[in-house]
Amino acid sequence: MDFDLLVIGSGLAGLYTALEFGDRGRVGLVTKRGLTDSSTALAQGGIAAVTSPDDDVNLHAQDTIRAGAGLCHEDVVETVVREGPRRVVELAQLGVEFTKEQDGGYDLGMEGGHSRRRILHAADLTGKAIEDALIDTLSRRANVDIFENHLALDLVVRGDGEGRRCRGAYVLSADGNVMSFAARATVLATGGAGKVYLITSNPDVSTGDGIAAAWRAGVAVANMEFFQFHPTCLFRPGAKTLPERSFLLSESLRGEGGVLLNKNGERFMVNYHQDADLGPRDVVARAIDQETKKAGTDHVFLDVTDMGKEKLEKRFPYIYSKCLEYGIDLAVEPAPVAPSAHYCCGGVLTDLSGRTELPGLYAVGEVACTGLHGANRLASNSLLEAVVFAKRAADAAAEEIGLAPEAEAAVAWNGKRVNDHEPVAVSHDWYLVRRTMRDFVGIVRSDRRLEMAAERLAVIRRNVDKLIATANLNHDLVELHNIVTVAQLIVHSAQARPESRGLHFNLDHPNRDDERCAKDTILRPDKVSSLTNN
Repeated sequence: MDFDLLVIGSGLAGLYTALEFGDRGRVGLVTKRGLTDSSTALAQGGIAAVTSPDDDVNLHAQDTIRAGAGLCHEDVVETVVREGPRRVVELAQLGVEFTKEQDGGYDLGMEGGHSRRRILHAADLTGKAIEDALIDTLSRRANVDIFENHLALDLVVRGDGEGRRCRGAYVLSADGNVMSFAARATVLATGGAGKVYLITSNPDVSTGDGIAAAWRAGVAVANMEFFQFHPTCLFRPGAKTLPERSFLLSESLRGEGGVLLNKNGERFMVNYHQDADLGPRDVVARAIDQETKKAGTDHVFLDVTDMGKEKLEKRFPYIYSKCLEYGIDLAVEPAPVAPSAHYCCGGVLTDLSGRTELPGLYAVGEVACTGLHGANRLASNSLLEAVVFAKRAADAAAEEIGLAPEAEAAVAWNGKRVNDHEPVAVSHDWYLVRRTMRDFVGIVRSDRRLEMAAERLAVIRRNVDKLIATANLNHDLVELHNIVTVAQLIVHSAQARPESRGLHFNLDHPNRDDERCAKDTILRPDKVSSLTNN
């Protein structure tokens, strides 16, 4: 398979990159399950952009930088907030029906950390509305070949020194064969890594595939210690087993007046932040963690009863109906909520055009660390980042392939296997990785917890490396290989930051240290040999 551009992933970042590349070459779009299996489809809140005369891009930039706790790259922030409104207009032109007021203006939502109402939404299923429109448009493009149920294994890298270049990817096909996809430029748009934690709001596909593949190819990653926990995911105490994927209750519920209550029915966020229930996500998640530990409970409550049934059904129809399925009527009773692993603020290190340090390789969306989010992502900036960088990466790749060598057939995958697949070993290690991350590398950390996590993950990693080298490949084994890699990167990055900042809170270093630590945590495979394959 030969392409001018290979896009790996079918969320907003991948779909928009393929669309923006246009007719400038042949495009292959690879996604490991169906086109609609992505975090984009689950995005409830919306996309943050300045579209109101009451708002200003400088205010949006200030809010983003404030949330990022001193690590946002100001040039990246300015680029994203200034280009964002144009990208929103383009999404609307592609058929995304953002909710509007009766006068025809956008119905703008409010979320934590924002100083103005600027969240465009399509009721409470914004991501799905965007995804549907993009897939519909992409399906009519004759120059795009779509490969569903194809899992990218590793990147194809050719050359040495300055001539080293990404030339495509090895892909595990739906029928279990390993194929070589050659490309003049390759874009990672594989999404996040929430499945590295035991409890997450992410879909099953979020196993850090792009981050792990880039790392194995010798590409730098950054800020992996900053993993965002969404404060308000539905806690289901009546369930026989705790669900692995939590149902998210959008931050927009608090933006419309919802409040958090402790077990005694008291508002507590007023004790933690000046913006109370609309404080930044890192503050709210830690506050809930502290309140539950203090009270000896597993959850707090989100009360939106003042909103009333009519408004809930109109503004949040999906959330309201879904909670009814779980036996909770948001109009008359508070919902039990707890934080859940939600968004990876770190990722593959890129520049302002999505380029990585490996020529021919780009990264866009949650898989990338662009410098926008810093130590904590501002609510609804993720879809904005994805669409802005998808456009920039598509343009940069189109320019690059005009100078790049023709795509060439990749070297065949070294796929010799001597043992049968070991499903028991794989499922066991899957659980151990995710339980280790939940227990030792969660909202609150310590030096000893991180050390214990590193020790346990090293043992698991050795087992997984043996399986990868000898067992028959399937999705579960490949994804296990990826999540243990990402878990080790998170732990190593957390150990490299002896302070507390944004989403990284360490009990042994509870204060922010701008003198020593006001910089990105950048890891490179050639400098961290303990985290590379044996």
